[in-house]
Amino acid sequence: MEQSNTISLPVTVEKDIKDSFSVNLLNNQTLDSPISIRLKYNRIFLIKDGSGILYIDGAAYPVSGSEIFLLAKEQIFSFSKHSTLSGYELCFGDCFWEKTPASVNNCKAVLFNNTADNQHIPVPFSGYQNMDMLFNTLFLEHESEDYINKTDAMAAYLKVIMIKTANLNASLTKAYDNFEKQIYRQFLGLVQKQFHTTHDVSDFASQLNISTRKLSEICKRNSNKGPKDIISLQVITEAKRALQFSTKPVKEIAFELNFNSPEQFSHFFKKYTNFSPHLYRLDFVKIGM
Repeated sequence: MEQSNTISLPVTVEKDIKDSFSVNLLNNQTLDSPISIRLKYNRIFLIKDGSGILYIDGAAYPVSGSEIFLLAKEQIFSFSKHSTLSGYELCFGDCFWEKTPASVNNCKAVLFNNTADNQHIPVPFSGYQNMDMLFNTLFLEHESEDYINKTDAMAAYLKVIMIKTANLNASLTKAYDNFEKQIYRQFLGLVQKQFHTTHDVSDFASQLNISTRKLSEICKRNSNKGPKDIISLQVITEAKRALQFSTKPVKEIAFELNFNSPEQFSHFFKKYTNFSPHLYRLDFVKIGM
């Protein structure tokens, strides 16, 4: 991963997808749009061959091949000009995911509740053929004529793909059965959904039916970060997106992120970035010129 030194504007929100699910075959496809997209759906790119750069929330990932990129809903992404891809693009929403068996919920949490840690997963040559076969089977099913319970069948294929993706990383596989890790992933999921309305550690601990001290211990052991830092990093990520990819006034961004005043937000933002929100936005725009 590299830091991005380009800006891709404007940003558009992803269009609705039928049944909250799609899978597309990419055959040396050239991606030439200057528009960044804010995702409504989770996305998996299985790349066989490719060139160019994939930008995700301001970070740059060179595209080469034999790799997987995981993008979670609400992230903003774009490709550099003249990027080419061969492989598959798979998109799914939460309502589609609910069709998968409950036994695989941990797998989705491992991969998508902390996507920044799993954004890019290299696929060993020995394992790529198997992944390609799974994606191709799902693609052919998606393209076939509709029939009763077709979406359930596709959800079952998606389950297998998610399990195989997690298995590419041994450390992810080990995360399944540990109860403490399950609590940690639940906390990450709650933060993703609720950081607009609360930044209070005790609110999250209460929902998990544990003490704030216990939550702090779990977070420290699983990430070397405290729960307050994890919440703050989620807020900072969204604040950066809003400053980079929108023209909203700082005051509006502050209130959307549950700060009592623009001054409180500015103090918080400067603590984590060493920039005021205004200077951060100006600096980002200058870099893109």
